[in-house]
Amino acid sequence: MHADFPRHEEMGLERRLNLLIYLNEDWEAGYGGSLELWDRKMRAAERKIMPILGRAVIFNTDRDTFHGHPDPLPCPPERSRRSIATYYYTAPAVVRLRTERTTDFRRRPGTSDKRDWRIMLQHLKADWLPPVLQRRRPG
Repeated sequence: MHADFPRHEEMGLERRLNLLIYLNEDWEAGYGGSLELWDRKMRAAERKIMPILGRAVIFNTDRDTFHGHPDPLPCPPERSRRSIATYYYTAPAVVRLRTERTTDFRRRPGTSDKRDWRIMLQHLKADWLPPVLQRRRPG
């Protein structure tokens, strides 16, 4: 499960919405692959959406909009889960100091999923250290 990165660093834009359009003909429930939308505290999946042909899913992109399809697909080997993903960006409402963030992966309760501590520490650094201490060394 993950929350997407909130900024397009190169263009300086804020990511607001995700749009997924599924391209899976004759997708059966037993194939798995449902998109899971989890609550903000990662306690439970609020929605599970089957990836069937033509279905579109749109949702906001925040630091705590956790989503994904975390389980391996049990579909036949000749099948795959296909989709088109596109994103809507806006100019920032307020010019901020640069804060580096990336996709935030989280573990599901009651599973053997692993938390990515390297990313968590990177986010803590971005949230709490002054910009002068966040500068990267050249090279």
